[in-house]
Amino acid sequence: MRQDSACDCRLPSTPLAFMPMGASAVVLSVRGSEEACRHLGNLGFVDGARVAVACETGGNLIVEVKGARIALDRKTAMKISVGVS
Repeated sequence: MRQDSACDCRLPSTPLAFMPMGASAVVLSVRGSEEACRHLGNLGFVDGARVAVACETGGNLIVEVKGARIALDRKTAMKISVGVS
């Protein structure tokens, strides 16, 4: 497992999966395999990116990041650490 971390340590960190619908936050880090981190980075989940939870159903999320809506399962959303600003 790899952890990319250039986080702003002044923000409290929480997994994206725990964010309620309508909440917005900033990506602090992404955990997982190199391939998973690269894939999520290509989707826009990079340090400092703003994300907003558009919808939550059964633990799965639709989030807005860099102008796109992306569906994430709960397991993947748990690998993305965000800070609420």
